[in-house]
Amino acid sequence: MNMIFKPMYKLILALLCLGTTLSSCKEEKIGDVEDIPGLGGDSWAQGPVDKWILDSLTTPYNISAKYKWDQFEFANITKTLVPPDEAQVIPLLSTIKKAWTLPYVQEAGQVFYNKYSPKFFILSGSNEYNAEGSVTLGTAEGGRKVILYGVNLFKIKGMAGYNPARDSSFVKDWFLHTIHHEFGHILHQTVLYPVEFKNITKSLYQGGNWINWSDADARRDGFVTAYSSFNFDEDFVEMIAMMLTEGKVGFDKIVNSIPEGTSPRGVTKAQAQASLRQKEAIVVAYYKNTWKIDFYSLQKRVRGSMNKLF
Repeated sequence: MNMIFKPMYKLILALLCLGTTLSSCKEEKIGDVEDIPGLGGDSWAQGPVDKWILDSLTTPYNISAKYKWDQFEFANITKTLVPPDEAQVIPLLSTIKKAWTLPYVQEAGQVFYNKYSPKFFILSGSNEYNAEGSVTLGTAEGGRKVILYGVNLFKIKGMAGYNPARDSSFVKDWFLHTIHHEFGHILHQTVLYPVEFKNITKSLYQGGNWINWSDADARRDGFVTAYSSFNFDEDFVEMIAMMLTEGKVGFDKIVNSIPEGTSPRGVTKAQAQASLRQKEAIVVAYYKNTWKIDFYSLQKRVRGSMNKLF
């Protein structure tokens, strides 16, 4: 299902590390949180939310989250943003833990997860809207800091006002897709994916023109989403995020939904489907050969967690 905001706005994942080299992304001591702001030097009284973060994220996984408002944590301080509702913080972070943290820990082990997971989450209650009509879902800096927007819109089963038809899709496509996308970047910036991936739809990448495409248009040319046609790296991590959050059944449905005929850029249905299957195979092999992770097992764990949440 498409996210409810998609007919109104195109979505963009702003990745601040894209312009850096592999070595600059790895310079950060990913496992070191002593110098992260918000872990001891702040003046607010520690409450139940802070205790939950400490017990559930910081102690086992060396991860913290900043929800107390600090506009300077955001890249563009001219944007109008609002603080997150504190009542939203634990449900959101608990969902991320269940559908991202625990599947990776269960499949790859805590040593792997603690080494490569981002160490600091910044939360914004509102969305960040861009001049061309897109919405920034999240930003990542150097593999250690992730900003998540739209926290006050978050709802899962058991929360007041939860609407399954609306909110399950929103949480999946907004928050969980974003964190799996960003973690995919951390992995490929650590060990690059096989170069063969770049050759599958090499002549069809659109750069900034992706925003004028729908996901359905993109799939006719062999891309899993419109944003995946931006460049090679975005294509790779969009494949990871979509395969994990949609599950095998959902991803197969995407591939099978490509209509008969030829796209405006001359790609047939069979060619588009073959491109997506080739990309799928490379992602699966990359996880196995590079990280010793059974991707399909990880996929089942992620979808199993999501099914319980929704």
